[in-house]
Amino acid sequence: METFILAHEPALRLTGFLGLLCVMGLWEWMLPRRTRHYSQAKRWLTNLGLSIFNSLLLRFLVPVLAVGAASWAVGQSFGLFNLVALPPVLEWVLAFLLLDLIIYGQHVLFHHVPLFWRLHKVHHADPEIDTSTGVRFHPVEILLSMGIKLIAVTALGAAPVAVILFEIVLNATSLFNHGNVRLAPRADQWIRRLFVTPDMHRVHHSVHTHETNSNFGFNFAIWDRLFGTYRAAPQDGHLDMKIGLQAHQNGAPTRFFWSLGLPFAASRGKEHA
Repeated sequence: METFILAHEPALRLTGFLGLLCVMGLWEWMLPRRTRHYSQAKRWLTNLGLSIFNSLLLRFLVPVLAVGAASWAVGQSFGLFNLVALPPVLEWVLAFLLLDLIIYGQHVLFHHVPLFWRLHKVHHADPEIDTSTGVRFHPVEILLSMGIKLIAVTALGAAPVAVILFEIVLNATSLFNHGNVRLAPRADQWIRRLFVTPDMHRVHHSVHTHETNSNFGFNFAIWDRLFGTYRAAPQDGHLDMKIGLQAHQNGAPTRFFWSLGLPFAASRGKEHA
């Protein structure tokens, strides 16, 4: 399996992303959780445009991505997992868990450090939330995130295949947990015992600060429960809650260049209630 994943990495990434994007888009069209108030086409063009722009930026500006860093660490016997002998599958599982914990910590950091929040609020500015929101990030945040990931992967000495699997799953769960989709209440309650669900993550996109600063997880729900950042539901209910930034409850965030310029614009009023 390891050889297959390494040999077909680009195809696996692209197929997984496009396949799930289509599935989630169809699910949202057939069974939306919330009523849409903004042009879906305009929002998707902006959000996917940011994603494409970020991918090109990483390709041309970052000489080594996470998988390359992992390969270097393994080749140099550098990092935690290269100091201990573990069965490969156990090492992959542990690397996946630790990388997910680091992403959780990074997410908390980007909310509580004002300079980082100026970048991350581009993600939160989307006045609606659906699967396209899962790829809506400012390019500078993407570059910073890659820097953190490079350090984490190298320090762990994670196997390249573990990094590939983690990144594929992280992209998939971001598309899923931002989805404007319905899950049966009982299914949602069972799934969120371990994994983040759309209803759980939607709370995080509330205009209310105490809700925005909760439910930071992307893959596993256990980190929010463990560190006391879990919130079960929005105070205004999933159908009536306001999504986005309090100061930008309009169509401006659906524009591509407005979104690129947001971190550098002077703040007007409160971004959260």
